[in-house]
Amino acid sequence: MITDKFIFFKTILLSLLMFVFFLSGFFVLAAKDENLDEICQIKAIENQCKEVSESECRKLLEKCQKYYENKSSEIKEDINKTAKEKKTLNNKIYTLNKTIRSLGYQISESNMIIKDLGLQVKDTQDSIGKNSLEIEKSKKKLAKILMAIYKEDKRSVVEIFLSNENITDSFDSLIALEILSSKNREFLEDIENLKSYLEKQEKLLDQEKDDLERTVKIQGLQKRDNEKVKKDKEYFLRLTEKEYQKQLKEKKETEKKVSAIRSRIFELIGTTKAPTFGEAYEIAKYVSKITGARPALLLAVLHQESNIGKNVGQCFLKDFNTGKGVVAKSNRAISRVMSPKRDISHFLNTCKELNRDPKNTLVSCPMSYGWGGAMGPAQFIPSTWNIYRKRVKSITGKAADPWNIRDAFLASGLYLADYGAKKHTYNSEWRSAMIYFSGSTNKKYRFYGDSVMKTANGFQKDIDAIEGTH
Repeated sequence: MITDKFIFFKTILLSLLMFVFFLSGFFVLAAKDENLDEICQIKAIENQCKEVSESECRKLLEKCQKYYENKSSEIKEDINKTAKEKKTLNNKIYTLNKTIRSLGYQISESNMIIKDLGLQVKDTQDSIGKNSLEIEKSKKKLAKILMAIYKEDKRSVVEIFLSNENITDSFDSLIALEILSSKNREFLEDIENLKSYLEKQEKLLDQEKDDLERTVKIQGLQKRDNEKVKKDKEYFLRLTEKEYQKQLKEKKETEKKVSAIRSRIFELIGTTKAPTFGEAYEIAKYVSKITGARPALLLAVLHQESNIGKNVGQCFLKDFNTGKGVVAKSNRAISRVMSPKRDISHFLNTCKELNRDPKNTLVSCPMSYGWGGAMGPAQFIPSTWNIYRKRVKSITGKAADPWNIRDAFLASGLYLADYGAKKHTYNSEWRSAMIYFSGSTNKKYRFYGDSVMKTANGFQKDIDAIEGTH
């Protein structure tokens, strides 16, 4: 009995475990099947962010940004596929147009030849008619000559002598008639031969004309068939064009949503005027001309800096002596917000120059190691910003602002270029990104350089696509 009970309870326990496993799998699937299209609507995000912490809001924003970026990538693939289909259809329509034109030319040429053959047949028929008349005339003349010869043959010698002054004249007349009769026969034979030849030519010309007319009919049918195929291709091209425009519209709407979500992320790190990707790219091109750093690398670094860590731009410095501060959302006290020895004096100078309240200006919270205190979208620590703000000011002619996206881009470009980014090789750009992040190329932080280069590669593809449309 004990054994039976043990087996019974063991069976129940296994059943419960399987049930729990099934439920957990179900909830995982349910989580995967969540409707991100509804969740990631801007209004829905705004409402959700009102009910959760800033950290949770950032998570949602980043999740939705990833969702729309993937969706945009899928639409881009569809656009490329549709563009290829359009190109194939256009090529086929182009070939059909050439074939139809060629058949049109052949039909026109054949019709011209048919017309010419018709004229030749008519000329031949006219010649046959004229020769027939000549034959009739020659026959009549020959009949008269033969009749005259016949009459001369019937005359007696007495009659010949009596009718002519001498016998010689009579024989001359008879010989002349014979010669005339012979010539007339030859002429008649030539005319009849010519008529026979012309009649054969007429048949040949008629046959050639009939063959050409049949060819023209076949070419006409081919032309009509090709025109029908062409109309079908044009119909499918119109459908493809409609789908292509629909996909472009979807891509534009998706990019607009990504841009709006990126703007919210920038707002969370203290930059109120966040650019769209197109605007950011224009700034990156401007900075690239000045510094030599590649636009895609600039975009990748700022993208990395704006998304790295969960507490970027979420702390306030409160104690200028110790570097302590608070988390902006919760007002929770936190130490190591900014290094007193290295950064605070430069931070206070920057805030004073820009008329900012240093105790209510967002800076990055500290990570698990080191100090926080990085400023703006490019995440410059105050001591480093102090070096580059003068160079930025000399270029722009105004006070450099680390929270201004254009100034942040420019300072990043100068920094990266100083450490080899303008060489445009993978190693030089990776090295400059590593130094930007940690001040060294310590392999412990290589994740940062690898991530920047991967992101830069993605941005370069987007840039190539943008430049390819101009």
